[in-house]
This record gives sequence, structure tokens and C-alpha cells, in this order.
Amino acid sequence: MSKKTSNILFFVSGAAVGAVAGILFAPEKGRETRSWLSYRLEKYRDTLSDLLEELVEDRNLVTTSAKSEGQRVIQDAKDKAEKLLGDVDSLINEINSRKEI
Repeated sequence: MSKKTSNILFFVSGAAVGAVAGILFAPEKGRETRSWLSYRLEKYRDTLSDLLEELVEDRNLVTTSAKSEGQRVIQDAKDKAEKLLGDVDSLINEINSRKEI
């Protein structure tokens, strides 16, 4: 996995954790915080989706003897990114359901 990919995954993971912590300690009204958080999570979801596409494209470029190892690393990164996408989607759904309250 490239350093860029690792940095993006760590950033997205940190953003998701920070967003949850932000809800718990936010000085804003709940509705405003949920709206802001939903917006940010959707942006992170888009960034993560772009990263997944890039990983799939980069996988096609691997042509050395380390091809299988590279593909394993890429698949691992893809799996983690997809899990993060699922977590982000869950948070967005939870936030949106609370907006209606």
C-alpha cells in the first residue's frame, strides 16, 4: 500500500472518530451539529470512494514479480476502505434519522 493511500485511510478513519466525538462534545444545537456532521461525512464518503477507484486502477498497473503481494495489499486496503464506507454510511443514516426528530 502506498504512503499516500495509508495517509488517506488514516485521515478518513480519524475524521470519522473525530466526527463522533464532535457530536458528544458539540456546543451547537443538536440539529445544527447533525446537519454539519452529515455534510462532512458525505464529503469523506466521496473521498473514500475516489480512493477505492484509484486503488482498483492502480492494481492493474502492478506487473512485477511482487504482483501477488501487491494485489494482496491492495485488496486489504480496499476491504478496509469499504468497511470505513459502511461505517460512514451508518453514521449518516443515524444522523439523518435524528434530524427528523
